[in-house]
Amino acid sequence: MNKLSKIILSVSLIGWALVGILFLNSSTVVAENDAQSSNVYKQMRLFNEVLFKLRDNYVEELDMQRLIDAAIEGMLDETDPHTNFFTPDEFEQFSTDTKGEFGGLGITISKKGDYITVVSPMEGTPAYRVGILSGDKIAKVDGESMVGVSTNEAIKKMRGEKGTKVELEIIRPGVEEPLNFEIVRDIIKIDSVPYSFKLDDGIGYIRIRQFNANTTEELRSSLDELETAGIRGLVIDLRFNPGGLLREAVNTVNEFVGKNKLVVFTKGRIPRANQEYYTRYNRQRSGYPIVVLINEGSASASEIFAGSMQDYDRALVVGKTSFGKGSVQNLIPLSDGNAIKITTAKYYIKSGRCIHKELNDKLLKDERYRNGDYSKEELEEMRQELEEKTHNKVFYTVGGRKVYGGGGITPDIEIDNDLLTDLGVELRRKNTFFNFSVEYMLENEDTVTEDFEADQQLVQDFLKFAETKDIKCEETAVDSCYSWIQTELTSNIIGRKFGETASYKISLREDDQLQEALDLFDKYDTLPEMFDYAAKIKESKKEEKDE
Repeated sequence: MNKLSKIILSVSLIGWALVGILFLNSSTVVAENDAQSSNVYKQMRLFNEVLFKLRDNYVEELDMQRLIDAAIEGMLDETDPHTNFFTPDEFEQFSTDTKGEFGGLGITISKKGDYITVVSPMEGTPAYRVGILSGDKIAKVDGESMVGVSTNEAIKKMRGEKGTKVELEIIRPGVEEPLNFEIVRDIIKIDSVPYSFKLDDGIGYIRIRQFNANTTEELRSSLDELETAGIRGLVIDLRFNPGGLLREAVNTVNEFVGKNKLVVFTKGRIPRANQEYYTRYNRQRSGYPIVVLINEGSASASEIFAGSMQDYDRALVVGKTSFGKGSVQNLIPLSDGNAIKITTAKYYIKSGRCIHKELNDKLLKDERYRNGDYSKEELEEMRQELEEKTHNKVFYTVGGRKVYGGGGITPDIEIDNDLLTDLGVELRRKNTFFNFSVEYMLENEDTVTEDFEADQQLVQDFLKFAETKDIKCEETAVDSCYSWIQTELTSNIIGRKFGETASYKISLREDDQLQEALDLFDKYDTLPEMFDYAAKIKESKKEEKDE
């Protein structure tokens, strides 16, 4: 079907949708908009005429279902990227994502243009271990093209029995040639709080992966254990947290701000889209400073949590400005098991800041961006321009501190992301650490203790192993990431014997973003001291820029 036909059908189908909405949900709106209603009827008649004239007169027999699907697709192209139609299978999959367990590879995906794109790999899963990254485009699954297929079709291809293999061909932004990954399927259980422990310096660490139905319960349990163990500070890590359930975000904020506090409110076109969400429980943790760690992959509910902790002066937010996904979607069941997810409002937090970043919607609807035609420099220039505009919108916390709106959560202190070297990317992509550690443990498991450390000889053995996998380990490249290689080796080998948490603790040694955040607890004992320090940094940067 050509583009013109899609547009005609789309416009007509909009009429059907509007009639349903106007008459079933908003009868008062109908009364106030008779002219608009009349126009909708005309479009409905036009739609019927086009649809049935095509059916009766076209040179070949047409698939009516495909015509309707094309009309729906064309109609939704006129909305934002987060308004989506779900088939029954897609609806079931979407509902499953909030329940906490499913089978597969361990990636959150979304359709961006013609490509199924990785939103984020889930920590500890097969996809995460082999080095699948946020932003990767899935070009093929087991040699079959995924270009243009639906999210549901891609999921069906990637899911399978535990222990079976699947091969993905990935298009990665900034990498010229496609990358191939062989991944062994596993049962994927999503723990909202996969890691919670006390670090050697007395700081508690909690990683919240996403906000699902179990988040509040898991967070409370983790906090109870850490407080019993005695901590002098707490880091809550929300990096690459894509969000999830709004109520869980509100309830987790409740743990730190107490009862009857406004956390988030929504504004939309229709009255019922305007809602306020308050904390409900008489719970309020205190007694230690909190640092919340975010990055560009922190979105939606995780932004509500971070921004609310900032607004109520309950935490210092550090890292990079978050993604900026602050629009509200309502999931509406339709006939025959279908459903539609419609953007109805935008999120605003206590200070009045709107979380939503308009640049993201613009890019996701931009054909050049979807095709990967923008250079890194062009994208960075657009983001910097947005950041400058963002800092022109000043808001205030309950304690009177300045915070900034305009999209995403701007950290109190900016800390740069860790970047892998080209060699590091290649070692991760080919799953080299995992494969080497498996072979190493076959002969050396009895000698591995909890204080095991990869020594220089083991690193050399690993590099020789990598070269057998066609990875060039040139001396200068190795020197630039030697410490990281050593830590990854130690982490993988420890993980084979003592589990994922033990492995994760070791990997944090090379997490420069986290280590810089932890340094704050050594310099300052209280949140007010941290706030003062953050304000001085911002003022210093402003003076440098003015000069």
